[in-house]
Amino acid sequence: MIRSCRLALVLPFALVGLAATSPASARDYGQQGTVWAIAEPDLLAQIHARLAALEASGETRKLNERLKQRTIARVNRPNPVAGLARAETPRSWLFDPTISVSEAITDDKGRVVIAAGTRVNPLDSVSLRQPLVFLDGDDPEQLAWATRTYSNKAKFILVAGAPLELMKSRQRRFWFDQDGKLVHRFGIRAVPAVVEQQGRQLQIREHSLPRKRDGQP
Repeated sequence: MIRSCRLALVLPFALVGLAATSPASARDYGQQGTVWAIAEPDLLAQIHARLAALEASGETRKLNERLKQRTIARVNRPNPVAGLARAETPRSWLFDPTISVSEAITDDKGRVVIAAGTRVNPLDSVSLRQPLVFLDGDDPEQLAWATRTYSNKAKFILVAGAPLELMKSRQRRFWFDQDGKLVHRFGIRAVPAVVEQQGRQLQIREHSLPRKRDGQP
């Protein structure tokens, strides 16, 4: 018991002594190497200077002109839908456009119009009044067949070609299936293809056209 008390008295004095000698043991090693001040360039100032240089050199005008020309070219001739071919054999199937509503649809007063999980067929409300004819606008045979078969009784939807040029030359409207959203939705793999309503479903047909032989008009 006496030894424990002595130890308790010695420890505080030892800690005080250690604290007293710590400053004396610190050393100043001086400056090692060159010290540089931290200086980061202003990012906004750099961007402004770069834009001012582009404007002064006329590069901005050139960039804008190239962007304009690319946009005009894309409008005149959109990217063709990838993965489609000219139909070699006829194919026909029925497509059910019914969808399942994932979330409840409400009116402006919050009243539920269509409950979640309800299956809805758009053809029950809006009918497909005209056939949809999907075709390659760069294929004269497909254009001739579609014009001869449907005249102005269908909507011509291009998957390749120049819609504005065709509208001007043929004096009728042409649409373009951007990114192939419709053909992918309907499962169309070849053109020309025609979509028509049949009751509460859509009848889809891929038509195989006879190819003209060399020298045949």
